[in-house]
Amino acid sequence: MRSSFTSITGLSSTPEVAVVVDVMRAFTVAAGALRQGAEKLVFTDTAEEALELKARHPGWPAFQDGAPTPGFDLANSPARLRSLDVAGRTVVQKTTAGTVGALAVADARLLMCASFAVAGATAAFLRRERPAAVTFVVTGDGGRAEEDLACAQYIAARTASDTTDPAPYVTRARHSDGAARLADGVRRGWAGVHPDDMKLCLEVDTCAFALVAGREEGRLTVRAVPVR
Repeated sequence: MRSSFTSITGLSSTPEVAVVVDVMRAFTVAAGALRQGAEKLVFTDTAEEALELKARHPGWPAFQDGAPTPGFDLANSPARLRSLDVAGRTVVQKTTAGTVGALAVADARLLMCASFAVAGATAAFLRRERPAAVTFVVTGDGGRAEEDLACAQYIAARTASDTTDPAPYVTRARHSDGAARLADGVRRGWAGVHPDDMKLCLEVDTCAFALVAGREEGRLTVRAVPVR
């Protein structure tokens, strides 16, 4: 399997197989919601679209990034997610990096979303599918996020060898600019940021499923696909 790594803006065409990575915090939250029993996630292009979709489906919680916003149920915090009841529900998600990256490659034959939480399952899924090439899309910081690149490279390495040690990759993520900003948010008491968010974003293989995306009724939807 040939692996390449790019940003959203670096995409010249839709890859056949894409893994979109957002560690801090979109796809750690997405994985957590599905682990807590959510049926699926639906990505939207805009916050307005997310709230409109929630209004049409009152049982659907809506997640966004940044500061807490009226109408949204969560500000992209994996720790705060733990107190929400999402079992059996569809979650609407809109962020400025992860969901944007997924929507940019929505027409890929195989599209997966990833964070450290699903790294091993993502690699196992790729080994099972055996694609000739995989494009990893690094979403944070305009494609420069070290935590996303480290996670992408870990998944690529683990696809080749299931015994790959995650520690060096997690260390890179822990010392990234994204991690520094998250830690600064905790120190400053930013709304929507929880002291446990960093720890949860850096935990490896907390989910035994991959995040596989595809269009359902015209919308990009993500479901948990168990990997054994």
